[in-house]
Amino acid sequence: MMRKSFIFITIGFITITRLDFNMTPTDTVSLHYLVRKPKVKKEKTPLLILLHGVGSNEQNMFSMANSFPADFLVVSARGPITLGPNAFAWFQVEFTPDGPIINKEQAESSRKQLIQFIADLKKTEDFDPSQVYLLGFSQGGIMSYSVALTEPSAVKGIAVMSGRLLPEIKPIVASENNLEKLKVFISHGTNDQVLRFQYARDAVGYLKNKGINPEFHSYQDGHAINPEMLRDVVEWLGKH
Repeated sequence: MMRKSFIFITIGFITITRLDFNMTPTDTVSLHYLVRKPKVKKEKTPLLILLHGVGSNEQNMFSMANSFPADFLVVSARGPITLGPNAFAWFQVEFTPDGPIINKEQAESSRKQLIQFIADLKKTEDFDPSQVYLLGFSQGGIMSYSVALTEPSAVKGIAVMSGRLLPEIKPIVASENNLEKLKVFISHGTNDQVLRFQYARDAVGYLKNKGINPEFHSYQDGHAINPEMLRDVVEWLGKH
């Protein structure tokens, strides 16, 4: 019998000091989150939602918040599945020699929760609902695909960093007409040993068949967000 292993991936980032944030009560919205208010006020504020990987938490991704454009409202959400102290996920997953095996029910529940979370944020935060972006690392990137491709009216664009597109969502992906305005950034390390580089290539091919032309970047790196990757996604956000 093939032996399976269950692992959690936590990626660290450079600590950013003097970060202005608030912790929002969980009874106000459907997910717990941290927020960086826009440093530059404008009439219509774009929203960037950061989604962490399995075994991580909202503080991990939030450490990058001050790197993003000053006019954005930046929110970092916590996954609803508790794995341990300060360790959360969007769904449980087993990493096996044949590839990841996910808890499909949890993944679908989190997809719906994130869609509701975007709607909930309108009650507590001031932003333009036509300018919502998701930026996810690893499992957070998976959820970015799942939300955007099934509910493209909820988001303007997604940035997927070292993620993959779940085959489970393909039957419920929106029509090509509804996807045509979706903006997509994909970045992946060619030496990724957790979610292999081929997942990114497969996603690019699938999206192109759906009429989406993603901006795709590859790096000589593993399963991580490196400074070059962060620079490229910040530049992409600035363009849109």
